[in-house]
Amino acid sequence: MADTKPMLLIVDDEKPTRDGLRAALEDRYDIYVAEDAAAAMDLLERETFTVLLTDLRLPREDGLKLIGRAKSLPRPPVCILMTAYGSEEIAAEAMRQGADDYVAKGRLQIEELEMRIARALRHQKLEAENVELRQQLDTHYGLEQIIGQSAPMREVIEIVRQVAPTRATVLIEGESGTGKELVARALHQLSPRARMPLVAVHCAALSPTLLESELFGHEKGAFTGAHERRIGRFEQAQGGTLFLDEIGEIDAALQVKLLRFLGERTFERVGSNRTLTADVRLVAATNKNLRRLVETGAFREDLFFRLAVVEIVLPPLRERLEDLPLLARQFLREFARENGKPVREWTPEALEALLAYRWPGNVRELRTALEHAVVMGRGDRIAVRDLPPALRAAPGAGEGGPKAIQATAPAGTGTLNLREAEKRMIIQALEAAGGSRTEAARQLGISRRTLHRKLHGLQLEGN
Repeated sequence: MADTKPMLLIVDDEKPTRDGLRAALEDRYDIYVAEDAAAAMDLLERETFTVLLTDLRLPREDGLKLIGRAKSLPRPPVCILMTAYGSEEIAAEAMRQGADDYVAKGRLQIEELEMRIARALRHQKLEAENVELRQQLDTHYGLEQIIGQSAPMREVIEIVRQVAPTRATVLIEGESGTGKELVARALHQLSPRARMPLVAVHCAALSPTLLESELFGHEKGAFTGAHERRIGRFEQAQGGTLFLDEIGEIDAALQVKLLRFLGERTFERVGSNRTLTADVRLVAATNKNLRRLVETGAFREDLFFRLAVVEIVLPPLRERLEDLPLLARQFLREFARENGKPVREWTPEALEALLAYRWPGNVRELRTALEHAVVMGRGDRIAVRDLPPALRAAPGAGEGGPKAIQATAPAGTGTLNLREAEKRMIIQALEAAGGSRTEAARQLGISRRTLHRKLHGLQLEGN
């Protein structure tokens, strides 16, 4: 079956012009014609046109207004304005109304017109692809900053997508630098509260007295230095989301007040007896093991259960090395652009060093390392010599001793993809550990459960 031609609507009140354009363009387009804006809109509302080519001067309603109305349709066409009255003012107004291009009728050549239509269609296609990509990012990642295709991150992303539209309180757990605040922002931005404030408080940065005032506010004269009333973060976040980072640092008295808010949604400013309410969704984060703090009595059990309606556990970077090249490439592009550097990729040896390192600082440390590498880079590829000293000295970075775990590329290839690198590292770790999975996991800096999952994914179950 032949391909369907794009539909093009020609609008001009002069029949010779309509007929001439039809004859010139009908080989490439399915042509429709109209002599005024009313007839054109009748066609536009009944059919989905690819291109609208309209004269400026039309009876009753001019071409600019027609373009404005056409662009308001659910699937607007590419709009090109023709006029014998060429001027920069008309061109500027045409663009404001949504025109994709503008041609002077008196100097119009069919070849040029076809070129302009093709260019506008290419631009429209790129815009549509960009919109689709942004929608895919929202669907899969919540935010484009949450980067990950590994099984642990896919699970995190799915929980974020499922929980974000609800009112549930969320507890985000993970080591420092794993991206807990990014997840909190994703929960907010994918929720019905996205247009309202997201207010973040880092609980460890303030003393208990100051933190209470920061959260709930205070009245004038409530304590020494309280010279005026202050609105707290709960009130500032009205209708939105309050993100409490390092929640494990709050003291016992503040835990009681936070528990009351989660139960009743009420609080008082420091120094006031007036009870206030706030419609706020609470998202908390911690790099501590709150369950262990509950066992030792350092954290209230009832508050823990109030906070952990939904728990999201972020894996450390060493347990999702599949995502490291994606993250590293994102940071490389960002810092190359910021610093005007031509860096585009890394050598196989540099990738080995990145994969061999334990990453105690997680994604935050990776970001810093890539910034260092881009700044110190001397060409268009990151080499081992460009990495921070800690990475160059790590076992597996090409500078370790005979027992270093290294993922070496097969002879003659010069390259090593991520799957091959990870597979070789695991095999070498198992060999160095005499087949002990517990010891191999310790050497690799991952849990035994993660090693088991990787062995299964890499089809190494027999090792």
